[in-house]
Amino acid sequence: MEKEERARIIELVKREVVPAIGCTEPVAVALCVSQAARLLAETPEKIEVLLSANILKNAMGVGIPGTGMIGLPIAVALGALVGNPDYRLEVLKDVTPESVEAGKRFIAENRIQIGLKENITEKLYIEVKAVAGGCSAVAIIAGDHTRFVYEERNGKVLRDDRCDSSEEAVEDDCGLTLRKVYDFAMTAPIAEIEFISEAARLNKAAAEYSFKGDYGHSLGKTMRGATERRIMGDSIYTRVLSYTSGACDARMGGAMIPVMSNSGSGNQGIAATMPVVVYAEENHKTREELIRALMLSHLTVIYIKQSLGRLSALCGCVVAATGSSCGITYLMGGGYDEITYAVKNMVANLTGMICDGAKPSCAMKLTSGVSTAMFSAMLAMEHKYVTAVEGIVENDVDRTIRNLTRIGTQGMNETDRVVLDMMTHKCP
Repeated sequence: MEKEERARIIELVKREVVPAIGCTEPVAVALCVSQAARLLAETPEKIEVLLSANILKNAMGVGIPGTGMIGLPIAVALGALVGNPDYRLEVLKDVTPESVEAGKRFIAENRIQIGLKENITEKLYIEVKAVAGGCSAVAIIAGDHTRFVYEERNGKVLRDDRCDSSEEAVEDDCGLTLRKVYDFAMTAPIAEIEFISEAARLNKAAAEYSFKGDYGHSLGKTMRGATERRIMGDSIYTRVLSYTSGACDARMGGAMIPVMSNSGSGNQGIAATMPVVVYAEENHKTREELIRALMLSHLTVIYIKQSLGRLSALCGCVVAATGSSCGITYLMGGGYDEITYAVKNMVANLTGMICDGAKPSCAMKLTSGVSTAMFSAMLAMEHKYVTAVEGIVENDVDRTIRNLTRIGTQGMNETDRVVLDMMTHKCP
């Protein structure tokens, strides 16, 4: 692979694999609020937030870092009071107990209005209007969790890139195929891709942080208990599950700790990282093998998300666990053929798992995903895989991936609408 093409892929990975504190949907809302407040140049008196249905769905039930609270109002309040847009997806890292109390007062004074943005096509859309005195400011994020497409102050337009805001508009997709993903991960000079090891450090730290407390449903911590070990044993497999779910517990439970995200999702970053890290460490793989496996996993996720989009009705663990299955297959000694088998096994099994918002129980879905990743890899190494006469799997692995993403982008749109309706019309 030519140096110029490698550089483009590295730029793509660095753009998509970034640290994030908290669930990326409410954090992106806080980011947009913080930018509107910066444009306003003073603390807003009133804030109006309009969101796409998918953002609303993913922000309703998740813990906000450092607050002990759930949902959008506190994220909006803190974005206005202490958010720093320069931090991007770590916008809330300066939150303190004092600012949380100030945020609670902000909410109690009915300064925040949150609603659904009607008649838009973008699944990732955040519009914030902030008002103070006789001044106003508007900021809009669309297509990507950190992509500002519109800014306005006192009626004067400062930025308007809305024509390019569609999530399908990719800056540079690098013409990825699974073969190109594999070749890059296997042949790139290790010095050029060792930055991906930061994902291992951050996400493992998040998992171990969760074991010391009680976050979310404490799934990762529970799986390490004496009773659970008597049932499931103490093995590489169970440690893969506990570390993956533990990191998700911390993130969804509102721990003030960063994780390495992938394609705008911390849970995707966790599921693409932790199974690979645990398997490599438990089998005493070299640092180079770990780095190549992580790059294979994360770049596979990026590739699949290019045709699936940032947000969809399909749970992100389906894609992320597919990436980690590829990384594990490589660590098991597999080559390109075995990796294609692992992908086909994953698509045949997990496709169709719904996304019903970001929440603590996402840890359960991640556990299901990485469990499937493990045995998909094991089957692949035995050259056992789902064939083209079965379901949506085709002989060509890239067409198989397109079938997966087509279901997520086209086939499950009505599912998305029904899920949101259920979530917003629960009986008290």
